[in-house]
Amino acid sequence: MINSIIEYIYNLGKMYGVNPFIFAGIYIGAIPFFFLSLGWFVRNYKKNYSVALPLISAGFFFISAYLYLLLFGHDVPPWVYGILVVLIIYGAYSSIMSTKKKIEE
Repeated sequence: MINSIIEYIYNLGKMYGVNPFIFAGIYIGAIPFFFLSLGWFVRNYKKNYSVALPLISAGFFFISAYLYLLLFGHDVPPWVYGILVVLIIYGAYSSIMSTKKKIEE
């Protein structure tokens, strides 16, 4: 059963021109860098330093796996783009809310 799921996911990757394991690797690999960027942002905010670079860094790591899909994927159905937009908006909102809590501490 697990092999058939892996095969299904791999076939989806072939159909859309992306390797799902690379996508997952980018997604998981970016998590620590995203949180480091958030910590950098909070530190700079509290010290009244510029927060532009930490925000750009956090944003890049947040969407890096989706950038891979958008840049290298082909024939991706329009509904996938809609889901990506919703995921990015929700994730950004969630990150903003948790960052606000850290700033207040």
